[in-house]
Amino acid sequence: MISDTTSFTQRVAFLYKHKRLSTLCETQHGIEREGLRVTSDGKLSQLGHPQALGSALTHETITTDFSESLLEFITPPSATISTTLSQLADIHTHVYLQINNEQIWPLSMPCFVGDEDDIVLAHYGSSNIGKMKHVYRVGLKNRYGSMMQAISGVHFNFSLPKPFWDLWCEMHGQPLSQEAISESYFSLIRNYRRMCWMIPYLYGASPAICRSFLHGREPGYDFSKLGKGTLYLPYATSLRMSDLGYTNSAQSALDICYNNLHGYVRSVRKAIRTPSQQYAYIPAGENGDYQQLNKNVLQIENELYSPIRPKQIAKSGEKPTDALSQRGVEYIEVRALDIDPYSPIGVNQNQIYFLDVFLLYCLLKPSGSMSQAEMRQTEQNLTTVVLRGREPGLMLADGANEVTLAKWADNMFVEMSQVATLYDKANQTNEYTKAVEREFKKVIDPDLTPSGMMLKTMLENNEDNSVFGKRLAEQHQAQLLARDFEYYSQADFATMQHASIERQHEIESADTVDFSEFLSAYLTY
Repeated sequence: MISDTTSFTQRVAFLYKHKRLSTLCETQHGIEREGLRVTSDGKLSQLGHPQALGSALTHETITTDFSESLLEFITPPSATISTTLSQLADIHTHVYLQINNEQIWPLSMPCFVGDEDDIVLAHYGSSNIGKMKHVYRVGLKNRYGSMMQAISGVHFNFSLPKPFWDLWCEMHGQPLSQEAISESYFSLIRNYRRMCWMIPYLYGASPAICRSFLHGREPGYDFSKLGKGTLYLPYATSLRMSDLGYTNSAQSALDICYNNLHGYVRSVRKAIRTPSQQYAYIPAGENGDYQQLNKNVLQIENELYSPIRPKQIAKSGEKPTDALSQRGVEYIEVRALDIDPYSPIGVNQNQIYFLDVFLLYCLLKPSGSMSQAEMRQTEQNLTTVVLRGREPGLMLADGANEVTLAKWADNMFVEMSQVATLYDKANQTNEYTKAVEREFKKVIDPDLTPSGMMLKTMLENNEDNSVFGKRLAEQHQAQLLARDFEYYSQADFATMQHASIERQHEIESADTVDFSEFLSAYLTY
């Protein structure tokens, strides 16, 4: 067991003086960026996933998420931030060269959508695994509606290298083991949950929504109106992370355990096995009618909405919880990031430097076990910030006490600056300290946050989300088409395209059982 007897200060001091601090240079990053394809007039594309982009089922860097129009770009793990950004930019440029006059929507909240049926669900071919991915999305539509699934975000994958974990275990007088690594990742995750309100505050970029997003639903909030059809909350940071967006309030009763790997896997599997009265009416294979994968609280693990997930690389056909239980935590996936509307690739360099610091900070802070009452408090803090994060004097709950967001953030940044010095020393740079200093300016002046900047522009121009987004999409398109490839080449993408199509055909040819038998076997835990 990794002990919490050492303090944050002691851990920082130990690492700073250690000759193997340079192991931090091998911190691994990966980006998954989602983005809707839209027409030249800013409406949702009705075209299928372009064949020129390869197979959405098997392509290594370009796939789709919920719908045919919702692209997802994936970079492989890399220890070099500039490499990750070059890879992501190259993917964007390649896609723009293949989608003719269409553009990639630069906002997390969707463009104008006339009707939910305009959102064409993603297809992945005739294989059993392809059918399962499609039926899963049919189930999401029937459970939550398609509009919620049209929301886009950025996932940030982060892992620390084995030599660092060896150093970490040495500091705690423990031998290196996968069990110790997994336990430490869960310590990080618990602290992330406690402090993740910081992420939508700094990077939330969805303070407003198009009225079409509600589709006749009551908004539930006292929205202000802007332009012809935009609704906003004056201090909101990330409506994407609110109960209007990509969350599921029913899941808050699941009591997912983040205290250890075994408890996490057990609680997620329980949710997948527990029948849901709410979804019992939806067909799940009766007479061959698949409107969802099953009638349980979660169809599969991916349906669990969480701002962070422990991850292990799954083998072909392997369930995520099986991968975790058999091989432990390999990396974590941060899921609370809105698309950066001011970046043509949806993320920026400073953000990645800061996220490295923030996540290492979450590891270095002692992290006791988390009760369900504390978990609910963290969820309430997150909700408060996504709806009112820039409100002057905003109060958050910290255990039995209340503290202003500004004061809590100030204390965090004092400590994070110490973590930044670790990364700076390891990499012989000052970029991490500079990144922390830049982000702290947003605490001092909330108008510097993406949400604050967006609302300021839209209010000054009395313009809708759609006009704001369309203008940025045009700028991003021009920037991406004007640049040269830096990491990949056109030949690389042609190779990936052909390989992905061949791989899909191989998977389809290898199926030996019918879909119902395949699904029954896959859903057996």
